[in-house]
Amino acid sequence: MPAPDPRRLMKASPNASREFVPGDTAIANCARANILIVDDRDDKLLVFRTVLEELNQNIVTMRSGADALRWLLENDCAVILLDVNMPGMDGFETAQLIRTRPRSSHIPIIFITAYADEMHTARGYSLGAVDYILSPVVPDVLRSKVTVFVQLFNLRDQVGKKADERISLAREQAARAAAEALTRRASFLAEAGRILSSSLDADSLMAGTTRLLVPALGDFSAITLVDGDGSSSVRTACGPAWNPEDFHNAIVRDRAWLSAINEVLATGEQKTIGRISFGIRDPSPRGDVPPRRSESNQCDIVQLLMLPLVARGKTNGVLCLGFASPAKGHGDTGLALATDIAGRVAMALDNCLLFRKIQDANRRTNAFLATLSHELRNPLAPIRTALHSMHISGLWPAEGSGLREMIERQVERMSHLVDDLLDVARITQGKIRLRKEKVELAAKIMRALETCRPPIEEAGHRLCVSLPEEDVWVEGDRVRLQQILENLLINAGRYTAPGGRIDVSLSAERGEAVVRIRDTGVGIAPEMLPKIWEMFAQADTVSDQSKSGLGIGLSLAKQLVHLHAGRIAAASEGLGKGSEFTVWLPLAEGAAEHAANPIAGAQNAEAASTARRILVVDDNPDAADSLKVLLGIWGHVVEIAHDGVSALQLARGFDPELVFLDIGLPAMNGYEVARRLRDEVGLARARFIALSGYGAEGDRLRSKEAGFAFHLVKPVDPRSLPGVIASVFAAEQ
Repeated sequence: MPAPDPRRLMKASPNASREFVPGDTAIANCARANILIVDDRDDKLLVFRTVLEELNQNIVTMRSGADALRWLLENDCAVILLDVNMPGMDGFETAQLIRTRPRSSHIPIIFITAYADEMHTARGYSLGAVDYILSPVVPDVLRSKVTVFVQLFNLRDQVGKKADERISLAREQAARAAAEALTRRASFLAEAGRILSSSLDADSLMAGTTRLLVPALGDFSAITLVDGDGSSSVRTACGPAWNPEDFHNAIVRDRAWLSAINEVLATGEQKTIGRISFGIRDPSPRGDVPPRRSESNQCDIVQLLMLPLVARGKTNGVLCLGFASPAKGHGDTGLALATDIAGRVAMALDNCLLFRKIQDANRRTNAFLATLSHELRNPLAPIRTALHSMHISGLWPAEGSGLREMIERQVERMSHLVDDLLDVARITQGKIRLRKEKVELAAKIMRALETCRPPIEEAGHRLCVSLPEEDVWVEGDRVRLQQILENLLINAGRYTAPGGRIDVSLSAERGEAVVRIRDTGVGIAPEMLPKIWEMFAQADTVSDQSKSGLGIGLSLAKQLVHLHAGRIAAASEGLGKGSEFTVWLPLAEGAAEHAANPIAGAQNAEAASTARRILVVDDNPDAADSLKVLLGIWGHVVEIAHDGVSALQLARGFDPELVFLDIGLPAMNGYEVARRLRDEVGLARARFIALSGYGAEGDRLRSKEAGFAFHLVKPVDPRSLPGVIASVFAAEQ
């Protein structure tokens, strides 16, 4: 989209409607409707005005919820674009007040927000929102969504005017008959609106619409939809005179019908066919009034009306209505209603196609992120394992310990970045599932401090920790809780100048665990406070851009806190005065057994000290060799294979007790290798540990179902391996 002209911004009044330019849009022949945009930022108002100006509607802009409410006292509009985060009265409060007023309660509201989590979505829809649009907006999507409501607004206006005309005529001729017809029409339109807004699945919408149109508008109906890839799908409905399955099969094979469909798709103009016959295998009537049929098992349609389904200037399909008697096929009223319905169906199906494209794009993005994660984790795994092997074996020179620690920190940082990127995508799509248990929060804080201590000490920060004497228990996912704490600590260290101070405290207050992390860093400007939670948001005060990060840590922390039914807030007295981040989490209910089991501990120690025969299967030679070296240092007997066939051959003579198995092997994946090792080689008693660059919930579940004792995500922390091996054999005992 070209950059907006600054001179237009200077000339545009916040509450002014732009001038009408004839013929520049597909809906120019309709009466101009008001589009109300409420946002406190001039730059965003300019962007929305620029994107929507080609619709040739009255664009009204307001900079606060209060101004919008005053304007709505005397004006109506087709749709409201409402920013969620505004100073003073935010978008949710404004929407609630709009819904409480009878004059404005029916107006559709589309929230504009930088992120959409489950809490916001539920609240928005409870206030009557019809949709969310993520900022920055995609122009075509924004125009399409707004066009839907503008056309619906114009259609309602047209329906209202026609209803008034019909009522006036009915009073002169037959008041009761006209009133009943109007009621039936209104009910039909209401039902049509309900069906067309009930789903974004094209097949469901087409099936529901064709059933609605019979017998209200015709004796049979059919919708043909052409997808973006050129494929088409057809849904039909018919009256009781025909068998639905036989009728559908007959119509989709009829050459005359297919030829007419292709003509309407090519021209984008409606077409009426005087008579058409379909061959039906079962000619027997199935209703009180059978259709006209010839002696050659043909069902004759007196009239066939074909209406193009046009949206955004493109014909996406055809709506067909067939009439078995001349009475139904005539009349301007029926044609107008059919045309109106075709317009609504066109917009609804266009939304379905757009939604399908978005889903396809999301699937491709998820596949890319998963592949990227796998490819990044694979080279990190041997680096991490080799470093640890050299360290514990004494091969790394003592004078180079600082270099080793630096490499380990950078490997940890790369792993953390990969995890954050994937977690953001998963949370946005609602794919993260918490593994909740009772967690002692002070221990998690100490673990997070241990992880973040190297960069904090490197910067010379003074770390002050205040923890209560009594344990503070919460119910949550221990991995995700530590991720929240680490992201906040990393943020504090990154935005604090060398030699600063970071205070960390924990307390229990009014049924909640409260974690506070305060720093003496650069601080946060008041106007930036609401925006720091946005994805990729970064402070403008950091001079060293190499330390600014990706801008996803705080957004991820906030979403994870919300998944734990908690709250998070940021406070700062201004630039140069430091910042404070506070997390509130519900305290766990009741006491739990937290004492260690001495018998289990003894078993783990015994299992860890026992030498095992271990088979490592990984197509990455560096990863396999480095893991073999590390396991050998601990006294285990290790053999390696780089593919499934080699693993099967080697296992027959080696008879391993434990198999570290890479899932992403070529030709034969890890699941198949594990199955054949058990069934063909006879390793029924062997234990299997999965190694993978994929760590989503579905990947872990599939490994568990395949009989793997553990699912380790590359790069594996070498320090955790003795405990993992001990747990495997302790569980067996």
